[in-house]
Amino acid sequence: MASADTRVMTAHLPVALAEQVDELAARLERSRGWVVKQALAAYVERETERYRLTLEAMADVDAGNAVSHDDVKAWAATLGTDLPGKLPE
Repeated sequence: MASADTRVMTAHLPVALAEQVDELAARLERSRGWVVKQALAAYVERETERYRLTLEAMADVDAGNAVSHDDVKAWAATLGTDLPGKLPE
C-alpha cells in the first residue's frame, strides 16, 4: 500500500534500459522502484542545479560581468604557443 506522502508514476522505458535497471537492482539487492527513485532524484537535483547556474550566469551577463567573444578568441589563439596570453578578465 502506498504511503500518503508518495505517488505512483508510470513511464515507458526502452527494453534495454529496463533490463539495465533490473540488473542493477539485482546486483544491489534492491527493488527496481528503489533504483528508479535514486536515479530520478539524482537527475532532478542535477537539472535543478544546472537551471540555477544558468540563471546566475544570465544575471552576470545582464550585469555586464562577462568577457567578450573577441577577447576570448584572442586569448585562445595564444594557447599552445611559447608565450600564452593573459587570461581575459
